[in-house]
Amino acid sequence: MGKNCTLGELLIDQLARTVEDDTLVFHGFGSPLVQIALHVAKRVYTPNLVLVAGATYGVNPDPPFIAPTTNDWVHDRNSECHLSIGELFDLSASGRLGRMFLSGLQIDRWGNTNVTQLGRKTLKLKLPGGGGACNLSCNAKNITLWTAAHRSEPVKGKRRYRIVSQCDYVTGFGHKNADGITRRQLGYLGNGPQCLVTDLGVFDFDQDGHLRLNVLYPHTTVDDVLENTEFEPRMKKEVKTVSLPSLEVLSIIRKLDPLRIHEKELSPGDRSLTLEEPKNAAIC
Repeated sequence: MGKNCTLGELLIDQLARTVEDDTLVFHGFGSPLVQIALHVAKRVYTPNLVLVAGATYGVNPDPPFIAPTTNDWVHDRNSECHLSIGELFDLSASGRLGRMFLSGLQIDRWGNTNVTQLGRKTLKLKLPGGGGACNLSCNAKNITLWTAAHRSEPVKGKRRYRIVSQCDYVTGFGHKNADGITRRQLGYLGNGPQCLVTDLGVFDFDQDGHLRLNVLYPHTTVDDVLENTEFEPRMKKEVKTVSLPSLEVLSIIRKLDPLRIHEKELSPGDRSLTLEEPKNAAIC
C-alpha cells in the first residue's frame, strides 16, 4: 500500500470502489474527481465497466490526460463509439443504466440532492439546475453521491451545511421525499443512492433509506462528521478507517492528472493535505 497520498487521491479511490463490474456507468460532466475515479475503476477494479463519458457521450474513452474542463474533446480520445443524449435517457428509462454519479449544493438524509435553488418559500439563491438529473436519478439502477465540501466552516458564526436534514428543493430523488413517500411508491425503476463519499468519510444508506456513517479517513473523526452535518446521521456498529490507495492507483491518478485538476473541487486548505496510512486501516 502507498505510505501517503493527498485527500483528493483518497476521494478518487473511494469513488472508484463504488462501481460494480459489468455495469454501464455515466458520470456526467463538471467533476474531475468522478471522471478520474471511473478511469481508475476501469483500469484497476472493474475492467468490464462500460463507461459513458459526460459532455461527449463517448463510450469507453481512454484519454492520455485530463484537461482543465470536462467539456474537452481530449476526454473523447479512443472512444469505441458514441451515444446521443436521447439514447442515454432511453437507456436509463428502460432500466439499463447501471450507475450514475450525482452531487449537489445540498444533500439530505434520504439522499435527495439540490442544484436548483436555496430557499423553500422565498428564493435566496438560484443555482444552475440539474440538467437530466431529475429523470436519471429516478431510473438509474444505482447512484453514487459525492461532495468535497462536507466540512462547513462557520461564517459570522453560522454554518451553511452541505449535508442537510431536508433539501430546499429536490433536483435528484433519493430514497424518499419530505412527506415520507418512497421511490417504490412513486413507481421509479432505480434503487436510489447506495453511498455518499465526502471529504470527511464514506456513508451508506440503511434499510430505511437513511444516511449512515460507514467509514472515516485517517484525519477525520466522528465528531468532525457530527459538527459539519445539520442532523445526526446514523452510525454503523463499528466505524472503521479506510486504507489508502495502492501504489498502482496513485500512479494512474498522477499520470492522468499531472496538472492536479481534481484539486479544484477541494477547499484550499484540503489541497495540500497529506494523509498517512493508519495502523487500523480497513479497505472499504
